[in-house]
Amino acid sequence: MMIRSKLRLGTAVLAAAALGLASCASPDEGGEAAAEDVPGITDTTVTVGTHQPLTGPAAAGYSTISPATKAYFDYVNDNGGVNGRTIEYIVKDDGYNPANTQTAVREMVLQDEVFALVGGLGTPPHSAVLDFVNDNEVPDLFVASGSPTWNQPEDYPYTYGFMVDYPTESRILATYAQEEFPDKTYCFFGQDDDFGEEFQAGLEAVLGEDGLADTQVYSTANTDVAAQISAMKEAGCEVNFLATINGFSAQAVGTAAKLGYFPQWMASSAGGDFNTLSGYLGENTNKLLQGFVSANYLPGYSDTEDEWTAKFSEINEEYNAGAPFDGNTIFGMSIGYLFVEALKEAGENPTRESLLEALESGNVTGNGHAPLGFGEDSHQGYTGAMLTRVDNGVQSYFGTPFVVTGDEVEEYTEERPAMPADGLPE
Repeated sequence: MMIRSKLRLGTAVLAAAALGLASCASPDEGGEAAAEDVPGITDTTVTVGTHQPLTGPAAAGYSTISPATKAYFDYVNDNGGVNGRTIEYIVKDDGYNPANTQTAVREMVLQDEVFALVGGLGTPPHSAVLDFVNDNEVPDLFVASGSPTWNQPEDYPYTYGFMVDYPTESRILATYAQEEFPDKTYCFFGQDDDFGEEFQAGLEAVLGEDGLADTQVYSTANTDVAAQISAMKEAGCEVNFLATINGFSAQAVGTAAKLGYFPQWMASSAGGDFNTLSGYLGENTNKLLQGFVSANYLPGYSDTEDEWTAKFSEINEEYNAGAPFDGNTIFGMSIGYLFVEALKEAGENPTRESLLEALESGNVTGNGHAPLGFGEDSHQGYTGAMLTRVDNGVQSYFGTPFVVTGDEVEEYTEERPAMPADGLPE
C-alpha cells in the first residue's frame, strides 16, 4: 500500500494547512476555501466526467448509458442535489478507440478539472488512461468493464470497478452449463483482448483446460464473423459461451441462424441485453433469442414489480425524453445512483480523499443482486451475478444470485439493498 500511504501523508499535510487557514478565517470563509481547493468542487456544483462510445463499433446500446446516467443526475439535481451541490456531468465520445480516450480524458482532467471520472467504458479504452488518471490522483470510479484490472488497489489506488468481473461471471455461467447441459459440447467465442482472455480463463477454471472443444475470437475492426461461426458449427459446438459486446453477440446469433445452426448461447452481461440485441436482429428476434442465457447483477428492466426498476422507469420518462428503457438504461442509472451514494457518504464538503474513504468504508452498497467488493484492500465491483433467460421475447431472472469464493461458486442468500425513499440515497 505504498502509494496509498503517500496519498494519506499528502492528505495529512493538506489537512494541516487547511487547519492553519481555518484558524484565520470565519467558518463560512473556511468552507469557501475548502471548496476552492478541491478540483471540480464549488460551493454549488460537483463536476464529473466520463468517456463513452457514442459512435463506433460499441455504440449500439452503450451510447444510451451516459444519457441514462445524466437523467438520474438531473433527477437528483431537481431534488436538491447532494448537500446543496448539483452534479455537472461531462460526456466525451471516444468511439471505443483508446487513442481518442487518451485525448478525452486528458481534457477532462487538465482543462475541465473534473472532481472524478465516473463510469468510463471499455477495457481497451480505459486501460489506455489508467496510469495517467492515477498519476494525477483523480478518483476513477466504477469503470464500465468486467476486467479485474480495476481491482488493483496497491498499483491503482484511485480506480474502482463496477461490473462483476469476467472470470467471476464466466465461472457462474460454466457451473450452470455443467448442471443444465452436462453432456453437451462446450465452445467459446470472444473478443481478441483482455475481455475474451479473462472470460475464457474463468470458463476453463470450471470446465478444465480441455473443457472447450473449440475457441474462436473476433476483432471489433471486422464485423464479419462467418468464418468463426462456421468453424464452431463444424466442431459440433452445442453450448457456446460469448465474451462479446452486444453488436457481436447479435452477429454471432444472426450468422449462425443463416447457417441453419441453433446452439445454446450463454453470454456475458456486457453483450446480453435483449433490447439491444433485438435492434440488430429485427423481426426474428424472439425466435433467434429463445432460451438465450446471460449473466446480470442489476435490477431487471422487464421486472415491473421491482421498486428500483419502477423508479428508474419513471425517471427515464421524465428526464430522458422517454427513451427506450432497457438494461443499458438500468446500467447508466445504477452507476449514477452509486456515485451519488458515495458522494453523500464523503461528507458535506467532499474531497477526493474523503470520496475514496467513503468507498473503503463499506457503507456504499449500490443496488445489485450481489454485494460490492469495496474495501481497503479491494476495489472489486459487484462480486457475483444472477442468470437471465429469454422466453417468448421477455428476458427475466431465474434462480438465485451467485458469488465466487475462492474456486467455489456459491449461492448468495442476503437481501438486496432496498431502494431509499424516492430513489435518493439517504
